[in-house]
Amino acid sequence: MGSRRSFLHHLAFASGAAALLPVRAEQAFEARRWPAGLAAPALEAQDLDGKTWRLGALRGRAVVLNFWASWCEPCRAEMPTLQQLAEVYGPDKLTVLTVNYKENAAKASQFVRTTGMTLPVLLDPVGDLTRAWEVRTFPSTILIAADGKPRLRLRGEVDWSGDEAEKMIAGLLKRV
Repeated sequence: MGSRRSFLHHLAFASGAAALLPVRAEQAFEARRWPAGLAAPALEAQDLDGKTWRLGALRGRAVVLNFWASWCEPCRAEMPTLQQLAEVYGPDKLTVLTVNYKENAAKASQFVRTTGMTLPVLLDPVGDLTRAWEVRTFPSTILIAADGKPRLRLRGEVDWSGDEAEKMIAGLLKRV
Protein backbone atom coordinates (compact mmCIF):
# COMPACT_ATOMS: atom_id res chain seq x y z
CA MET A 1 0.00 0.00 0.00
CA GLY A 2 1.46 3.37 -0.99
CA SER A 3 1.66 6.23 1.49
CA ARG A 4 -1.36 8.03 -0.04
CA ARG A 5 -3.44 4.85 -0.03
CA SER A 6 -2.33 4.08 3.53
CA PHE A 7 -3.22 7.60 4.64
CA LEU A 8 -6.65 7.38 3.01
CA HIS A 9 -7.22 3.96 4.52
CA HIS A 10 -6.41 5.19 8.01
CA LEU A 11 -8.41 8.38 7.56
CA ALA A 12 -11.51 6.50 6.37
CA PHE A 13 -11.15 3.92 9.14
CA ALA A 14 -10.77 6.55 11.86
CA SER A 15 -13.72 8.59 10.64
CA GLY A 16 -16.02 5.63 9.97
CA ALA A 17 -16.59 7.17 6.54
CA ALA A 18 -17.63 3.93 4.90
CA ALA A 19 -21.14 3.67 6.35
CA LEU A 20 -22.69 4.38 2.94
CA LEU A 21 -21.22 6.14 0.01
CA PRO A 22 -23.45 8.26 -2.19
CA VAL A 23 -23.98 6.87 -5.66
CA ARG A 24 -22.82 9.29 -8.34
CA ALA A 25 -23.93 9.20 -11.95
CA GLU A 26 -20.55 7.98 -13.24
CA GLN A 27 -20.45 4.95 -10.95
CA ALA A 28 -21.07 1.60 -12.57
CA PHE A 29 -22.64 0.25 -9.38
CA GLU A 30 -25.45 0.99 -6.96
CA ALA A 31 -24.85 0.80 -3.19
CA ARG A 32 -27.66 0.22 -0.70
CA ARG A 33 -27.53 -0.33 3.04
CA TRP A 34 -28.43 -3.80 4.19
CA PRO A 35 -31.89 -3.57 5.79
CA ALA A 36 -31.65 -2.97 9.54
CA GLY A 37 -32.60 -6.01 11.57
CA LEU A 38 -32.41 -8.38 8.59
CA ALA A 39 -30.11 -11.28 9.42
CA ALA A 40 -27.65 -12.63 6.90
CA PRO A 41 -28.93 -15.70 5.07
CA ALA A 42 -27.12 -18.95 5.71
CA LEU A 43 -23.91 -19.37 3.77
CA GLU A 44 -22.64 -22.90 3.41
CA ALA A 45 -21.10 -23.86 0.10
CA GLN A 46 -18.20 -25.82 -1.31
CA ASP A 47 -15.44 -24.26 -3.34
CA LEU A 48 -13.73 -25.74 -6.38
CA ASP A 49 -11.30 -27.61 -4.10
CA GLY A 50 -14.11 -29.22 -2.09
CA LYS A 51 -13.63 -27.02 0.99
CA THR A 52 -16.87 -26.05 2.74
CA TRP A 53 -17.19 -22.37 3.61
CA ARG A 54 -19.52 -21.06 6.34
CA LEU A 55 -20.11 -17.40 7.11
CA GLY A 56 -20.05 -18.02 10.88
CA ALA A 57 -16.52 -19.41 10.66
CA LEU A 58 -15.32 -16.08 9.22
CA ARG A 59 -16.51 -13.91 12.13
CA GLY A 60 -13.81 -11.44 13.16
CA ARG A 61 -12.85 -10.77 9.54
CA ALA A 62 -14.62 -8.61 7.00
CA VAL A 63 -16.10 -10.55 4.09
CA VAL A 64 -16.67 -9.51 0.50
CA LEU A 65 -19.21 -11.92 -0.98
CA ASN A 66 -19.28 -11.52 -4.76
CA PHE A 67 -21.87 -13.19 -7.00
CA TRP A 68 -20.81 -13.69 -10.63
CA ALA A 69 -20.93 -15.87 -13.73
CA SER A 70 -18.37 -16.41 -16.46
CA TRP A 71 -20.85 -15.27 -19.16
CA CYS A 72 -21.24 -11.89 -17.42
CA GLU A 73 -18.89 -9.31 -18.98
CA PRO A 74 -19.00 -6.84 -16.02
CA CYS A 75 -18.26 -9.79 -13.70
CA ARG A 76 -15.18 -10.71 -15.71
CA ALA A 77 -14.09 -7.07 -15.86
CA GLU A 78 -14.22 -6.59 -12.08
CA MET A 79 -12.39 -9.83 -11.14
CA PRO A 80 -8.81 -8.48 -11.44
CA THR A 81 -9.47 -5.65 -8.97
CA LEU A 82 -11.39 -8.01 -6.67
CA GLN A 83 -8.33 -10.27 -6.69
CA GLN A 84 -6.13 -7.24 -5.98
CA LEU A 85 -8.37 -6.25 -3.05
CA ALA A 86 -7.87 -9.64 -1.42
CA GLU A 87 -4.10 -9.39 -1.88
CA VAL A 88 -3.87 -5.83 -0.49
CA TYR A 89 -5.71 -6.59 2.76
CA GLY A 90 -4.74 -10.23 3.25
CA PRO A 91 -6.88 -13.08 4.60
CA ASP A 92 -6.46 -12.12 8.27
CA LYS A 93 -8.37 -8.87 7.71
CA LEU A 94 -10.55 -9.55 4.70
CA THR A 95 -11.92 -12.69 3.09
CA VAL A 96 -13.08 -12.35 -0.50
CA LEU A 97 -15.43 -15.14 -1.57
CA THR A 98 -16.85 -15.43 -5.06
CA VAL A 99 -20.07 -17.32 -5.73
CA ASN A 100 -20.38 -18.75 -9.22
CA TYR A 101 -24.00 -18.75 -10.38
CA LYS A 102 -25.42 -21.87 -12.01
CA GLU A 103 -22.30 -23.05 -13.80
CA ASN A 104 -20.76 -26.46 -13.34
CA ALA A 105 -17.40 -26.93 -11.65
CA ALA A 106 -15.65 -27.55 -14.99
CA LYS A 107 -16.83 -24.22 -16.42
CA ALA A 108 -15.87 -22.29 -13.27
CA SER A 109 -12.50 -24.06 -13.13
CA GLN A 110 -11.81 -23.19 -16.76
CA PHE A 111 -12.43 -19.51 -15.96
CA VAL A 112 -10.08 -19.70 -12.97
CA ARG A 113 -7.34 -21.36 -15.02
CA THR A 114 -7.54 -18.92 -17.91
CA THR A 115 -7.56 -15.82 -15.69
CA GLY A 116 -5.10 -16.93 -13.00
CA MET A 117 -7.68 -16.11 -10.33
CA THR A 118 -6.81 -17.42 -6.86
CA LEU A 119 -9.92 -16.30 -4.96
CA PRO A 120 -12.13 -19.03 -3.51
CA VAL A 121 -14.92 -19.88 -5.95
CA LEU A 122 -18.03 -21.21 -4.22
CA LEU A 123 -20.32 -23.22 -6.43
CA ASP A 124 -24.05 -22.45 -6.64
CA PRO A 125 -25.08 -24.93 -9.35
CA VAL A 126 -28.87 -24.51 -8.97
CA GLY A 127 -28.91 -20.92 -7.71
CA ASP A 128 -30.12 -21.57 -4.15
CA LEU A 129 -27.43 -19.45 -2.53
CA THR A 130 -27.99 -16.63 -5.00
CA ARG A 131 -31.74 -16.66 -4.32
CA ALA A 132 -31.23 -16.76 -0.54
CA TRP A 133 -29.11 -13.58 -0.74
CA GLU A 134 -31.72 -12.00 -3.08
CA VAL A 135 -29.24 -11.41 -5.87
CA ARG A 136 -30.89 -10.50 -9.16
CA THR A 137 -28.13 -8.54 -10.90
CA PHE A 138 -24.63 -9.68 -11.86
CA PRO A 139 -22.22 -8.89 -10.52
CA SER A 140 -23.60 -8.24 -7.04
CA THR A 141 -21.54 -8.00 -3.89
CA ILE A 142 -22.51 -8.11 -0.23
CA LEU A 143 -20.12 -6.40 2.19
CA ILE A 144 -20.12 -8.07 5.59
CA ALA A 145 -18.46 -6.45 8.61
CA ALA A 146 -16.12 -8.23 11.00
CA ASP A 147 -19.06 -8.70 13.41
CA GLY A 148 -20.72 -10.97 10.81
CA LYS A 149 -23.46 -8.51 9.87
CA PRO A 150 -24.04 -7.46 6.26
CA ARG A 151 -23.63 -3.70 5.77
CA LEU A 152 -23.97 -2.96 2.06
CA ARG A 153 -25.37 -4.55 -1.08
CA LEU A 154 -23.64 -3.46 -4.28
CA ARG A 155 -25.16 -4.09 -7.68
CA GLY A 156 -22.98 -3.76 -10.75
CA GLU A 157 -19.28 -3.64 -11.52
CA VAL A 158 -17.03 -2.10 -8.86
CA ASP A 159 -13.45 -0.90 -9.30
CA TRP A 160 -12.08 -2.49 -6.12
CA SER A 161 -8.78 -0.62 -6.51
CA GLY A 162 -10.43 2.80 -6.27
CA ASP A 163 -10.77 5.20 -3.35
CA GLU A 164 -14.53 4.59 -2.99
CA ALA A 165 -14.02 0.86 -2.57
CA GLU A 166 -11.24 1.49 -0.08
CA LYS A 167 -13.58 3.61 2.04
CA MET A 168 -16.29 0.94 1.96
CA ILE A 169 -13.84 -1.75 3.03
CA ALA A 170 -12.35 0.40 5.81
CA GLY A 171 -15.76 0.61 7.47
CA LEU A 172 -15.98 -3.18 7.58
CA LEU A 173 -12.63 -3.78 9.24
CA LYS A 174 -13.54 -2.61 12.74
CA ARG A 175 -13.02 -5.54 15.08
CA VAL A 176 -15.85 -7.06 17.10
